[in-house]
Amino acid sequence: MFSIFKSNPLKKLNKQYSAKLEQAMHSQRNGDIRRYSHLTFEAEQLLKQIEKLEKQQTKTDN
Repeated sequence: MFSIFKSNPLKKLNKQYSAKLEQAMHSQRNGDIRRYSHLTFEAEQLLKQIEKLEKQQTKTDN
């Protein structure tokens, strides 16, 4: 009944992932390679979480 009020964790993670990639791009353009690599690593971790949640959702849909 109240499913419209539940937040979608995938949507939130995708938004965070995009933000990290954008921050990493700006760091790379500014020459801050250490920050770029750190942000890229964080983005990869978010991507792993996204893939894990997508797999769980496909299993429950079947």
